[in-house]
Amino acid sequence: MRSDVTIIGSGPAGLATALSLESAGLSVTVLERAPQAALAEPAFDGREIALTHHSVSVLRNAGAWARIPPVGISPLREARVETGRHNHPLTFDTNGQGVEALGYLVSNHMIRQALYEEAMTRPGIVIRAGVATRRVRDEGESVTVLAEGGDVTSRLAIAADGRFSEIRRLQGIGAIVHDFHRTMLVCRMAHESPHHHVALQWFDDGQTVALLPVNGGASSLVLTLPPEQIEALRTMEREQFNENIMARVGNRLGAMRLVSTRHVYPLRAVYAHRFTARRFALIGDAAVGMHPITAHGFNLGLKGQDVLAQEIAAGMARDGDPGSAAVLRRFSMRHRLTTAPLFAATNGIATLYTRDESPFRYLRRAGLRAADSLAPFKAAVTNMLIDRGKTA
Repeated sequence: MRSDVTIIGSGPAGLATALSLESAGLSVTVLERAPQAALAEPAFDGREIALTHHSVSVLRNAGAWARIPPVGISPLREARVETGRHNHPLTFDTNGQGVEALGYLVSNHMIRQALYEEAMTRPGIVIRAGVATRRVRDEGESVTVLAEGGDVTSRLAIAADGRFSEIRRLQGIGAIVHDFHRTMLVCRMAHESPHHHVALQWFDDGQTVALLPVNGGASSLVLTLPPEQIEALRTMEREQFNENIMARVGNRLGAMRLVSTRHVYPLRAVYAHRFTARRFALIGDAAVGMHPITAHGFNLGLKGQDVLAQEIAAGMARDGDPGSAAVLRRFSMRHRLTTAPLFAATNGIATLYTRDESPFRYLRRAGLRAADSLAPFKAAVTNMLIDRGKTA
C-alpha cells in the first residue's frame, strides 16, 4: 500500500495532522493499535482539555469543532491559583481581552470522536484500526512502515503514539523523562454550589487539587498525590470517597458526589532528544509530553501539527516532497523554539508548587501575592492562556 504520508497513532494529534494534510491535497494512512469500535465511540477517560482559542481554530478549520455537542463545551471565564489555605489567590480573567472566555473545557473523548468522525468523511484518509506497527524502514527516497495486515510506503512517516512512544524508541530517538513520583486521579464530581465557570488550581500542603468547571453543575476533579494514596482513593467505596474529597477541597463547593468513573495517570513529563529523523517526525506527546500544571500539553500538540502542516505545504510548493530534509529541519527548529522554554518553565513550576518543605511553601505564597500585583505579568500569562495564534 502507498500513500503520501503515514501516521502512527490516531489520538487527537494524529487525527488532526491527518485532516490538515488531507486538506492540503495529500493522501494519508493512519495506523492505530486500538480496535475500530474504540475509535468510533471512545470511552470517557476523565480528562477535560482546556483548549486555547488557537486550538479551537485548529479544530474548527479541521471540521471537528462543529461535531462537538454544545453541551460538551464549557467556557472558562476565570482561573484562580491558590496555595495553602486562606492565602491570597492569583487570578486571571477575560477583562479587557475582548473574548468571552479564557478558553474552553471539552472532554478528551469528545474531541477524539469528533476528529475521527470528520476523518472518516475524507476521501484522502484511510484509517486502519487494530493494527500493530512493528517498525519504520528507511528506503532512501521513501519510508516503509511495517505493520500487521500490510506494509505502507510513503514519503514521510509521523509518530503520534504517545509520550512513551515505541516507534520513537525503535527509531533510535531518546527522550528526557522527568518522573514527578506522583499520580493523578481524575473524575467528575457534581456539587450543590455553582462554579461560575471558574477553574481552581490549589497547591495545598501534601496535595495538589484542580477543579475544572464543566456544564451541568459539576466540575472535573484532578487530584495529585503519592501513588499509594491515589490507589486507595481509586478503589474507595463511593460514599466514603465523596466525604474524603469534600474534606480535601474544604467544602468550598458544598455537598459533592462522584458522577463518573475514576481514572489514574502517573505524572511523567517527556521531551524527545530530536523531533525528526530521515523522513520521520514526532508530534503530540511523542515529541513533548507536558506536566498538566499549565494545561498546555494538548494545545502544544495541536500547535505542533499545525507547524508541521505549514512546513509540509511549503515543501510541496517547492519540490513536491512532504518529507524532505528542509521540511523536517524547519519543523524541528520552530517546534523546539515554541516548546523548550515552556517545558523547562513548567517543570520548574511543578517542582516549586508540589514540594512541601518550608522554603518552597514560603516562596510560592510570596510569589503568588507578588505576581497578582504585577499587571504586565498577569497580562502576559492571560495572553498565553487565551492564545489567539494563527493557524495554517
